[in-house]
Amino acid sequence: MLRKVAVLAVPTMAPFEFGVLCEVFGVDRTDDGVPPIDFTVVAADPGTIPFQYGLSVTVPSGLEAARDADLVAVPAVDDLRRVDPRILETVRAAHERGAWVLSVCSGAFVLGAAGLLDGRPSTTHWRHAARLQAAHPATRVDPNVLFVEADRIVTSAGTASGIDASLHIIRRELGASAANAIARRMVVPPQRDGGQAQYIALPMPEHAADSLAGLLDWAEAHLDEDLSVEVLARRALMSPRTFARRFRDETGTTPAAWVVRQRLRLAQDLLETSGLPVDEVARRVGFGTGGVLRHHFGSVLGTSPQAYRRRFSLAGV
Repeated sequence: MLRKVAVLAVPTMAPFEFGVLCEVFGVDRTDDGVPPIDFTVVAADPGTIPFQYGLSVTVPSGLEAARDADLVAVPAVDDLRRVDPRILETVRAAHERGAWVLSVCSGAFVLGAAGLLDGRPSTTHWRHAARLQAAHPATRVDPNVLFVEADRIVTSAGTASGIDASLHIIRRELGASAANAIARRMVVPPQRDGGQAQYIALPMPEHAADSLAGLLDWAEAHLDEDLSVEVLARRALMSPRTFARRFRDETGTTPAAWVVRQRLRLAQDLLETSGLPVDEVARRVGFGTGGVLRHHFGSVLGTSPQAYRRRFSLAGV
């Protein structure tokens, strides 16, 4: 059972992500039926630890206070050029003795530097995902999820995803009722649907090659029409096989995948800015029915059109 939690105070850590860990694990909620948790903040060099933005926190406890913790957590860190070897040894030792290890956002780089991500899947904020993958090629970074658990190592995506990952550990160790009680007090959902993909703006198409630029512009303006390979190839005056090969060479993807991405991008825009019913959005972007739109939203963005609209609508609908 989760009885003791230690949060590592690392210089240049982010105050919000640090606060998330303090809020989930550090508040006494025994009155709500949550088992007591011995919560402590530790540092390699006890004393004043600088946050980002010119803030600081005073930490009286050293790393020895984390030696018997059931969970060792690392908040997001801004300066990743060099992580104190004592911090790395602390998270390694925690994992070796079977404790949980949790990182929030860029804290995953600390776990990577400790070698804990090697051979395991992981995640971090989508803006840092490529850098984490490049820095630690032995892990498989998934930029589309809110958190990843592998062998009692939990890495979370950006900022508020630290809440999702923390509640996941609470749920695993203390049960769903404890997780629900904490979520209720924090006024957050016990479990969020979807993943990071819904927060990542789909890229605008890059028309790097003159030979297909005009065709792609035309297709973007006619997303509600039949855009099969045969139709596009005929418009490009090529055979379907030649067109498909040329398309992949020049765009890096298949015609079908490109069309789906552009239709999703337009659907996102309509859901954000209009009150159109989902079926009408589906018709206007070329998916035909709301069911097809929901399928692609789920597979690519990890959420539903209705949930996306509730989260991102600019039209008050």
